[in-house]
Amino acid sequence: MREIGVIIPILDMEIDAKFAQAKNLGVTTCQVNCWNRKFMTADVAKIIVESAKKYDIKISAFWCGWEAGPRVWDFYQGPITLGLLPREYRNDRINQLVEGSEFAKLLGVTDIATHVGFLPENPATTEYNEIVSVIRYIAEIYKSNGQYFLFETGQETPVTLRRTIEDVGTGNLGINLDPANLIMYGKANPIDALTVFGKYVRGIHGKDGNYPTDGKNLGKEMPMGQGSVNYPAFMAKLKEVGYNGSITIEREIFGEQQSIDIIAARKLLESLM
Repeated sequence: MREIGVIIPILDMEIDAKFAQAKNLGVTTCQVNCWNRKFMTADVAKIIVESAKKYDIKISAFWCGWEAGPRVWDFYQGPITLGLLPREYRNDRINQLVEGSEFAKLLGVTDIATHVGFLPENPATTEYNEIVSVIRYIAEIYKSNGQYFLFETGQETPVTLRRTIEDVGTGNLGINLDPANLIMYGKANPIDALTVFGKYVRGIHGKDGNYPTDGKNLGKEMPMGQGSVNYPAFMAKLKEVGYNGSITIEREIFGEQQSIDIIAARKLLESLM
């Protein structure tokens, strides 16, 4: 049976408590998520590793954010604020992703995921070739550290993502597949997407959501089983493409309801396994 995990965000120094909460949710793995580079230190990494060992939770990946510049999660401002596409924030975000490689080494994990941004559809453009070069630069650094660079899905079509992986060509690129994101951004059905890029998937987010209903805003995230991701078919397709890694539940709300929804999602995934 695949292992089930949650995302553990490093927002403050209450790290042990976050791992204790994860243990109470009944999971065995996690992705550590950090957007603030002030926490990407050796001291914080030591606390994370000790907490993971204490609660017997395996860290499957480090999700590395970037703090420079604005982040707007929609279809108008998103393409000009997110990921590595905006030139005015690019160098700082590259540097943070490189710092993330060193932090991931301290955590003892080889997979580092991030949102690269709205990858250009047209491979003949300067913008596309610039981003390929940028990703190649980061991926080569990761490769020298024995690490994989993972694209979080959602902001590009599956074909564009696969083309970018092939054009970067470093051999250490992978995908952190968020099936809900593909739907919420209106980019693809995640089951069909696995036919396009399934062999590159190294991580999964267990999340659900609906398609957009207007041209500006993303679709709405939903509790697992209540959105447009067909989880029985999705899990069957994962088996077909040979994925046997962990599934990391993500529920982007806060408070008691988040825990309730995560437990329900865990039980649904267990039933489908």
